[in-house]
Amino acid sequence: MGIIQLIVVLAVIGVLMWLINTYLPLAEPWKKILNIVAIVATVLWLLSVFGIFDMGGSGYRIGGHHRI
Repeated sequence: MGIIQLIVVLAVIGVLMWLINTYLPLAEPWKKILNIVAIVATVLWLLSVFGIFDMGGSGYRIGGHHRI
């Protein structure tokens, strides 16, 4: 996955979270929980993309070699 694709994915995640927080009628505690879950999932995904954390055979890598 190239850096441009990574930036596009992060932008899409950000826009989706903004849309959910702005237009989805949820109670404030539920919005906080949803935001925390989204942030943790995004950070884990980024760590997996950069090869720092293995999420069970994710095929996305920036640099380096793929493990087979």
